[in-house]
Amino acid sequence: MKVQHIHDIEKFFTVVDSCKGKVELVTGEGDRLNLKSKLSQYISLAHVFSVKEDIPEMELVAYEPEDVQKLIDFMINQ
Repeated sequence: MKVQHIHDIEKFFTVVDSCKGKVELVTGEGDRLNLKSKLSQYISLAHVFSVKEDIPEMELVAYEPEDVQKLIDFMINQ
């Protein structure tokens, strides 16, 4: 799924942490980063601070249907 314009990155990672299954970020090169890993979260945050704006778009893969719904709810309500 593609997510766009994440304004509250901390809340986004809180939602990711609450997911039961694996949530992955697909990079532009096709690599997959496990977003439940704190190291991957720190790398993502470093990128956010380097561009100094919200995240315009990224592709996520969530493997559990309830996790997909959590992420959709976050995007709708942010």
